[in-house]
Amino acid sequence: MTIPEISLSSGNAKAMPVLGLGLGAFDPTPEVIASTIKAVLEAIELGYRMFDTAFFYQTEEALGEAISQAISCGLIKSRDELFITSKLWLTDNHGDRVLPALQKTLKDMKLDYLDQYLVHFPLSMKAGSYPFQLSPDDIVPMDIKSVWKAMEECQTLGLTKSIGVSNFTCKKLADLLAFAKIPPAINQVEMNPVWQQGKLREFCQANGIKIAAYSPLGAAGAFWGTKGVLESEVLMEIAKSKGKSVSQIGLRWAYEQGVVIVVKSFNKERQKQNLEIFGWELSDEESKKIAEMPQKRANLGQWFISETGVIKSVEELWDGEL
Repeated sequence: MTIPEISLSSGNAKAMPVLGLGLGAFDPTPEVIASTIKAVLEAIELGYRMFDTAFFYQTEEALGEAISQAISCGLIKSRDELFITSKLWLTDNHGDRVLPALQKTLKDMKLDYLDQYLVHFPLSMKAGSYPFQLSPDDIVPMDIKSVWKAMEECQTLGLTKSIGVSNFTCKKLADLLAFAKIPPAINQVEMNPVWQQGKLREFCQANGIKIAAYSPLGAAGAFWGTKGVLESEVLMEIAKSKGKSVSQIGLRWAYEQGVVIVVKSFNKERQKQNLEIFGWELSDEESKKIAEMPQKRANLGQWFISETGVIKSVEELWDGEL
């Protein structure tokens, strides 16, 4: 299966596949690490070439090991055939910590470079605080200018081919674009039929920033997800009429919006089904029905919010984009 690709604004980056596998495991037990490696190898065998991890996911080493095994067993000839993304976590959202954080990521993954490095969230945690225990008491104001300058240095040094952000609103992107020498190539955000991000997509398109959609099916099993996608009567009706699954309808909708899709499934059969969203399309009427679905953000980031903290409300965190 050959997955369509898009070009990024960054001149150094290779074309980016529009569908890839997300590796948000959050639980680095030996069993989870083993299943992550297995899932990546199976995905490569099926035709996946884009993989998305992060320091916070604790799967960087597992992805690196899977890449090594894929080369060793001949699934790919070299790492250059893959598009690899990782993300800078809040504890390293400080100007002097960005480059060391990326260098550690590359060491853990046994790679010379990333294809994409993203600022995971537009907040900082106290340097030295425990990164995997989210508490509003550890949140401090983020100096985005110094962080982004360091991100630009990472790209200039060739340690990452492109740089971008995640979970940024229109306002936060506008603030960044006002001083960035290298604009973000990607903004990875929650996006699916029940949170369509119309305003943000319009802003990003006008400014040459591609959207990557995480939780394109709602992340129903996550600690903040929604069942609104997979249990949608609208999507069920469309799926039945087209002989497709609800998941395939949701992913096809995202593809038709012109965004990159990061979907997580460690099940090989579902990975295969997720690849079967190309070669057909939604009708205008079906697209209109999806466009009219009620909208609600699932990832509110409530663990960062406190009346006495830096971020005092959901509205403040998301700049009213709710």
